[in-house]
Amino acid sequence: MVFKRAVAEGIGTYILVFIGTGAILFCEAMEFGGLTDVVIGLAFGAAVTLVILAIGKFSGAHINPAVTLGFWSDKQISGYHVLPYIISQCIGAIAASLTLALLDGDHSSYGGTTSSLEVWQIFTIEFIITAILMFVILRVTKLQGILIPAVTIGGIVAIHASVIGPYTGASMNPARSLGPALVSGQMEQLGIYVLATVLGSLSATALHRIIFKAGTTEPADEPAP
Repeated sequence: MVFKRAVAEGIGTYILVFIGTGAILFCEAMEFGGLTDVVIGLAFGAAVTLVILAIGKFSGAHINPAVTLGFWSDKQISGYHVLPYIISQCIGAIAASLTLALLDGDHSSYGGTTSSLEVWQIFTIEFIITAILMFVILRVTKLQGILIPAVTIGGIVAIHASVIGPYTGASMNPARSLGPALVSGQMEQLGIYVLATVLGSLSATALHRIIFKAGTTEPADEPAP
């Protein structure tokens, strides 16, 4: 069952990266101008919402190694889910970027997350927005049903991608940064994004536990939500 859930995570991450970064390539080709950031944000948010609705009840629809680590830290998934999930998520992201490279071989970054800001600025921004995302995820997954969590999480991603995207790319997701970075060869800032998003997620989980005393003494066998 863990293998099937991991495969679902890979497929979900493929969809997220293909739609989200594909929207970046599309907007650049169409020259949407001032609407570009909004369109990209909506694309990422819609992709997240659709994937949660599609596989949320099966695998949890983490589609993000930082989120998987956050749920593991909160003892909402067991340790044997973590590595298969993360590997599958990364494979899905890389496969999506390779697909885009085949479709548009002339693009330089394939929607990668790079920034001209200082390293500490990139780290701080990505840390904060990932922490916000993870905190919201931990709260809304406590609600009954899947529609409200899906729309809420997708909405947060859309807002962050629209508002923060022009500054850092609004990654919030190591796999989302990894795929385009590997395919484009632009690896210089990848470590910053991976570290900031993972630490942001783990910090949000710790804060959530302190405030709400969430989590259990034993890790769950079923993935959240």
